[in-house]
Amino acid sequence: MLPKASGSAVLQSVVVPIEQPGPGSIETRVSKWHTKWLAVLSILTICQACSLSDHPVVESKLGKPSSLEALEKVIDVPGPIEVETVNSADWTVPLSGLVDLKNAAAQAAHMLDRPEPIHVFVHIVRHPQFGTYMVDTGVSEQLLADPGSHGISWLVRKVMPLDQMHIREGTAEVVARIPAGIQGVFFTHLHVDHISGMPDIAGNVPLYVGHSESTATSFQNLFVRGTTNKLLDGKAELQEWPFRWNDDHKGIVIGEVVDIFGDGSAFAISAPGHTPGSTAYLFRTSKGPVLLTGDTSHTRWGWEHSVEPGSYTADQPTNLKSLLLLKNLASRHPDMEVRLGHQM
Repeated sequence: MLPKASGSAVLQSVVVPIEQPGPGSIETRVSKWHTKWLAVLSILTICQACSLSDHPVVESKLGKPSSLEALEKVIDVPGPIEVETVNSADWTVPLSGLVDLKNAAAQAAHMLDRPEPIHVFVHIVRHPQFGTYMVDTGVSEQLLADPGSHGISWLVRKVMPLDQMHIREGTAEVVARIPAGIQGVFFTHLHVDHISGMPDIAGNVPLYVGHSESTATSFQNLFVRGTTNKLLDGKAELQEWPFRWNDDHKGIVIGEVVDIFGDGSAFAISAPGHTPGSTAYLFRTSKGPVLLTGDTSHTRWGWEHSVEPGSYTADQPTNLKSLLLLKNLASRHPDMEVRLGHQM
């Protein structure tokens, strides 16, 4: 309490010194802890809003909306397209990434994690009128020889065992045997193993991808965003297929269809789950329909037993719905040839 002034005396101020906490005091330690956690929370908040890439995105100039009903009316009629599937590289990765080992069917089969041999494919799609396209890109020998210079960070290399990848036919070789050039690349999705051929793709080649594939946000994107940006740097903008968006589920509608050339010969089918914009492709060939599932199903066992992929997949419940949609489509058309994401 301050002393009272009497008469005409002047009230003198009293200064009470405030003791500052020392560097080892409880108050200082609590303050530092609080600051650190605020920083961590801030980083996590930013990461939640991290997209896969900031590469330019526009709506596709190619294709028109269609439907599964319209697709199924024509796909059994022989068509004009040729589809050549090239094994660009052999690879070995953990089975637990490829197959959900917690799925009841996998547990009933007593499946355990193990190194699993797979392939990295690139598909060559030839249309007599519209030219030659690729589905995904295979693997560039440049990238495998010097991963760091192509944006493959040490962390990505830890997750992607590139030392277990062996080139069979590099992307440059594939491109060289397309004399008229590539008219575009249709991506099933933008995981690194599906864009690893981009160093050999010219910068003016159009690129097509599922809606929200590069723009949807997640924490995991933090670790691959730099690599994805580097591999897309200097390339054409990403053109998104016009799949409808589901506001309730904050994702694209499963089973949306785009008639790619407008002639009923080639279709893009939305199959989200593995990634937000995962896309399957169906082509009418002279020998019957060919379905490219992308990584909606990595393995032959997963496809045959209706088991979704494992840890490599972002949203397993949605992936399973997409897998079942494609399986049901194939079952209604027994002449359909199904080519999976990473196994024959």
